Amino acid sequence: MATETHTSSDSTMSLVRGIVDDAQHLMKQQLALFQAEVKEDLRKTKEAVMSMAAGVALAAVGGILLCVMLVHLLHWAFPDTLPLWSCYLIVGGVLAALGGGLAYAGVRRMASFNPLPDESVQALKENIQWIAKPS
Repeated sequence: MATETHTSSDSTMSLVRGIVDDAQHLMKQQLALFQAEVKEDLRKTKEAVMSMAAGVALAAVGGILLCVMLVHLLHWAFPDTLPLWSCYLIVGGVLAALGGGLAYAGVRRMASFNPLPDESVQALKENIQWIAKPS
């Protein structure tokens, strides 16, 4: 009878040890998944920010050229020289349109995903609840 109790106690301890090991392994896997999701979201965020920065830079150049065009337009209003303002208008308008398009694409790309790893966080919360209050 004493050996039966000792064997039962050993098997219970090994089961508990196995459950704890499995829980630790699960937490490590979820941490790795969380890290992978964060890296992927950071990569997407970086791409979106780069696109937005390029768009803003091109729009700024376009704005500067449009301002220079206004100066030339005023100069053109007095017929002293050739109308160079039309060249500045075309180039500035094209750059402003390209910059606006790139900035819009960046904003849309940024809005297309959530930079927070929701799935991993939710799974981690469920596991913590399960470990804290096993059914």
